[in-house]
Amino acid sequence: MLKLWVVFWQLDFNLMVDNVKDELQEQLKKLEKGEVVPDKVIDDLKRRKLITKEKSIWYSLKKGPEFVVKRKTLATDVTTEHLRSGDWKDLEFKDYNYGAQGQPIAKGYVQPLMEVREAIENIFIMMGFTEMPTNNFVESSFWNFDALFQPQQHPSRDSHDTFFLKAPAATSHLPEDYLEKVKQVHQFGGYGSKGYGYDWKRDEAEKNLLRTHTTAVSTRMLYKLAQEKPFAPKRYYSIDRVFRNEAVDRTHLAEFHQIEGLICDYGLTLGDLIGVLEDFFSSLGMSKLRFKPAYNPYTEPSMEIFSYHDGLKKWVEVGNSGMFRPEMLLPMGLPEGVNVIAWGLSLERPTMILYGIDNIRDLFGPKVDFNLIKSNPLCRLGI
Repeated sequence: MLKLWVVFWQLDFNLMVDNVKDELQEQLKKLEKGEVVPDKVIDDLKRRKLITKEKSIWYSLKKGPEFVVKRKTLATDVTTEHLRSGDWKDLEFKDYNYGAQGQPIAKGYVQPLMEVREAIENIFIMMGFTEMPTNNFVESSFWNFDALFQPQQHPSRDSHDTFFLKAPAATSHLPEDYLEKVKQVHQFGGYGSKGYGYDWKRDEAEKNLLRTHTTAVSTRMLYKLAQEKPFAPKRYYSIDRVFRNEAVDRTHLAEFHQIEGLICDYGLTLGDLIGVLEDFFSSLGMSKLRFKPAYNPYTEPSMEIFSYHDGLKKWVEVGNSGMFRPEMLLPMGLPEGVNVIAWGLSLERPTMILYGIDNIRDLFGPKVDFNLIKSNPLCRLGI
């Protein structure tokens, strides 16, 4: 046991050295002096959190060739005073920056409704139509309903569907001879019709209202045309405001624009109407059309017009059409054999289809976003 202990003592004595070399301190001193240290050593020191890496940027500033104690303002333009005094010769002008943006130009923006309206007007003119005067928003029930062979008990003449005026509530300026003929047709029929067989009241015909359709304008124009002798075929159109007491939703408004077109000539048929409608709507870029039989008091036959809305992914009714009944035309004094084909549609719905707008309140009314108008590209119609 004693011998083994001696051996260990000698071994421990032999391990003693004269000095100790601290490599860590040497590495840190090299880094402090800015000397090159292997990347492996740097990574090891960073891992042991003995050093951190920081980035410093140093700038050296000195006076430039154009250094001045007081800043001098360069001229940007020659004024009248410079020319008068003659000091324009000594002026130093600021270099023109061709890459700078100028002030935004104040300009107007095309409202989608107005753009489509102008395009539709051009289509009508191209097809040989003449515009009808539509400056009367207030119309009498006679021209709005009675002259169109629409009975006085019709639901559309109720206050729930029509805006009636309180002042002036009625009018007495109606053509007496024509009014009497309309009364006879309503009560007893005529011109091949049995009529409605009710007691027609003048008071109802004299009531003033906000026109529910521009067909009231068409009635006036056809009556005026009937008084011109000899008869000459005509093509009329109108685009203006109409009013209906309807619940407002994404496809209906109480105030909107109606487009109306009619052709008055001898021998017109339903085939002529379909052909004109296809030409008209294809000029608008609406080639997907469908026609559905319908009922109107003043047209027979009648058709509803549908067009496919890509935004809503469904067929949307865009208008109504038909051939005016003899009970409406002959009391005016138009010659027998003269037919009238007509159609009406709102301006808003075709605009929604062409611009991909799925809510009519985003197009017309107080909720319109003007940024939409500014950023919306012009809709080019296929005319």
